[in-house]
Amino acid sequence: MKSLPLASRRVVELGTMVAAPFAAHILSQLGAEIIKVEPPAGDPTRSLVRGGPSGTFIAYSHGKKSVCIDLSRPEGHTALCKLLATADALVHNLSPKAARKLKLTREDCAAVNPKLIYCHIRGYAAGPLEDDLASNPVAEASTGVMEANRVEGRPSRLGPSYHDQFAGAYAVIGMLAAMLQANQAPAAARVDVGLYETGLHVASRDLVGVQLKKQLLGRPEREPHGEFSMPGYGAYQTSDERWIYLLMLNDTHWLKFCQALELPQDESLATLRQRKRARERVESMVKAAVATHTFDAVAAQLNAAGVGFTEVLPLERVLDAPQARHPGKLRHVPFRDFAFEVPEFPSLRAGEDVLPTQPPPDLGEHTAEVLKTAGVDQAQYAALLAAGAIVEAAPNAFAWAPVRREAM
Repeated sequence: MKSLPLASRRVVELGTMVAAPFAAHILSQLGAEIIKVEPPAGDPTRSLVRGGPSGTFIAYSHGKKSVCIDLSRPEGHTALCKLLATADALVHNLSPKAARKLKLTREDCAAVNPKLIYCHIRGYAAGPLEDDLASNPVAEASTGVMEANRVEGRPSRLGPSYHDQFAGAYAVIGMLAAMLQANQAPAAARVDVGLYETGLHVASRDLVGVQLKKQLLGRPEREPHGEFSMPGYGAYQTSDERWIYLLMLNDTHWLKFCQALELPQDESLATLRQRKRARERVESMVKAAVATHTFDAVAAQLNAAGVGFTEVLPLERVLDAPQARHPGKLRHVPFRDFAFEVPEFPSLRAGEDVLPTQPPPDLGEHTAEVLKTAGVDQAQYAALLAAGAIVEAAPNAFAWAPVRREAM
């Protein structure tokens, strides 16, 4: 078995909610030891669902170790510094103000460990707003995404926290690049990732497209998204009220679709340019053709013709798909009295080592173990406990509220 690429690395995560925990989760799946440092109240995702852990916590915390430190206490800060001295990297999403208050700026951490890779995921990177707060929806609103996504006319967030996760992925890219250059750089690298800058980069295609249209046409004009610019590319309802999403990117796709559903070969619709001019007609044709078949029937015909498609699935059915159930795609994660199937990091290849499954840790479950490796002896550890600077795991903490069952 080939060992995972980050098997010898220790990364400290000071993360809450999504961005930094997601980054650390990816690093964990690449083999790094992740030390999740939490305050006595725990990461907020530990108590988001009926007082207990949320899907976010379970999905992105398995395989990590939890150390509970009260950083507001001087003794707690000292304990964290001992831990940072043993680490290869730190990733956090504290606000800039909180990082300064807790003495966890890049300069503070470099004084403790000059080789420490310092990664800060924040609302805004360098610029006039660098000290301001931002969240996933704020990034969507400020980079053009939300304006185009409206519910009953009101700009609305997309739903999932994609910008948080993009920022986490960008943080991982930056940290891996820093690790590759560690022997060349005179000082440890600083990785700054802003949610706003992440949103800008993700939207660069659309932002450049608007500039192109303005310079070509003399007016700003949004380039339509694929399913709006290509008739027949989108979701259509079958006769049994299921939804099928058709892949219709070029003229060959259109020809195969027409052959599969026995539509007449209309030369006036042979090219994408022609179909765009006759958008309403094409959309009506596709909608009517799909609506006459059950999902299974149209799926069989499209499969036989080599037409790309998928079913629009609700979340509760996603993991039932054979592609999702293929070996290596899901990890069975037991947690308390439940069991979960958690998607794996998609780049792991056959032949690479797979870490044994460790369920999401209880708050402070590894405090003693980890601080011992950081050089905290038994007397110092006892003093930290007595001072309230560190906390060990408590039984039944963050329990889900019981569900009341209606009497039948």
